[in-house]
Amino acid sequence: MAERWTNTALLVIDMQNDFIEEGSVMQVKGGKSIVANVIGVVELARQRGILVIWVVREHDPQGRDVEIFRRHHYNSEKVGPTVKGTVGARLVDGLIIREEEDYKIVKTRFSAFFGTNLHSFLQTSGVSKLVIAGVQTPNCIRQTVFDAVELDYPNVTVITDATAAATPEIHTANILDMKNIGVKTPTLDEWSEESA
Repeated sequence: MAERWTNTALLVIDMQNDFIEEGSVMQVKGGKSIVANVIGVVELARQRGILVIWVVREHDPQGRDVEIFRRHHYNSEKVGPTVKGTVGARLVDGLIIREEEDYKIVKTRFSAFFGTNLHSFLQTSGVSKLVIAGVQTPNCIRQTVFDAVELDYPNVTVITDATAAATPEIHTANILDMKNIGVKTPTLDEWSEESA
């Protein structure tokens, strides 16, 4: 079983308070409902010896590294979303980075690959298979998945009930688009039943 997962990494994307908790301007409406499944995916990955990579946004307090269409959230007296060091930038309760074994990637755009060292880190680590969980399906999940496919990762999996979007319809449509380019789309239960 362990050999089956040797070259695999789990990317947990944007499971931070500002994307999940009520009241944030960046809240993904379906995000709260997947927290338990994301915790389950992380636990299962650790049992299988899969490298866990936490992909998070951490922005400059003035929003100088934020996409143009989001900069207005950083122009007021109020602290903007996912500013480095704030409660909003922290992982939601139940998700914990294990400093000695996990890896953390900080991004400022949708894709975990854009402007980061993710691809070189995965290559150096011998990773060719990716499993993806988090939010949100049409943006950061989809862009990361499409970049992984374009970078020729031969095996990309999105756990469908450990990813979420603003509505179920948006989620389903984007999952279908990813499935149509060869991405595997199991539920957590289906993924947990996969063996050697």
